[in-house]
Amino acid sequence: MSRRYALTDEQWSKLEPLLPGRKGHVGMTAKDNRLFIDAVLFRYRSGIPWRDLPERFGDFRVVHTRFSRWSKKGVWERVFKILSADADNEYAMIDSTIVRAHQHSSGGADEAIGRSAGGLSTKINSVVDALGNPTLFFLTAGQASDLEGADALIPQIKANALLADKAYDADERVRDVLKQKSIEPVIPFRKNRLNPPDYDKVLYKARYLIEHFFGKLKQYRAIATRYDKRARNFLSGVYLASTLIFLA
Repeated sequence: MSRRYALTDEQWSKLEPLLPGRKGHVGMTAKDNRLFIDAVLFRYRSGIPWRDLPERFGDFRVVHTRFSRWSKKGVWERVFKILSADADNEYAMIDSTIVRAHQHSSGGADEAIGRSAGGLSTKINSVVDALGNPTLFFLTAGQASDLEGADALIPQIKANALLADKAYDADERVRDVLKQKSIEPVIPFRKNRLNPPDYDKVLYKARYLIEHFFGKLKQYRAIATRYDKRARNFLSGVYLASTLIFLA
């Protein structure tokens, strides 16, 4: 299990130059960045509580505190964005997936956790490129409309076309914004439309790629079920997992 969850030498060679605390970087040199990343990765892959980290990773409180500090500083997001900068922008896809939030994750206000008939949940809104690689994320409460994620993500999209399902068939919040950005909407229409717009049905078939990405993301058990109280920390876990999916 430890080998399966740990970084490979090739992955580490690409991550090491991007991390704070590396040799030659401004500030204090970290004791062992690779062991720390392996500890965080182990936790998110296995889904265990921080306190159950194996002793070889050191004091779990130190690992968790450092992870939270890096989350607050935006380290995980910055590393992800550097590695995802070379996206294939021929077209992009937007969608969301809901993850159950463990009862221990509840407690703070405005932490992207909602309550519905199914219990506590968080929605991960994501954009992927033409290769199915993630480029953008935004968290909302589980019961929130997909359009809330669209409001945050679509203005940031750089692509020739955007593939999305019927949940994103909205003129003012989606289609009009895409038109302003000269992005072709590849979105099926809702049945109640009087004059339904046409869309590229062949290109739309590629939308399976974002579902495929969500499947990979949920192989990380602490993402498939949210245990983090802070939305910032949970999103950092999403960034880390997505970075490793890039480097797989």
